[in-house]
Amino acid sequence: MAKRERSARVLQEEASRRIQKVDEIADEGARIRVPLPQAHPRDARGRNWDIKGIGKGSGHERAVREVVDRLRDEFDLGEAPAGSAPNPFGD
Repeated sequence: MAKRERSARVLQEEASRRIQKVDEIADEGARIRVPLPQAHPRDARGRNWDIKGIGKGSGHERAVREVVDRLRDEFDLGEAPAGSAPNPFGD
C-alpha cells in the first residue's frame, strides 16, 4: 500500500497532536515542542523523513519516538515546500 504524502508542516502538527494525546504526557501536562520533519534518503523500511531534537521530551523519549515512527510508517514527506498549498484545480 502506498503511503500518503504530507507537507512538513502537516506532519509536524500531526506529530504534536498525537504526542500530546499520549497518556503519560497528557497526565503530566507536559507541552512538547515538535520541530519540522527533515527529509532523508528512503531507508530500509521505506521512510523518507524523521523528526529529531524534540524539546522538553525528557522522560518521554520512548513514547515520543513510538509516535514519530508510526507517523513515518504511515506518511511520506511530500516534495512541496512546507508553506505551499496544493493546487485545487490540478493544473
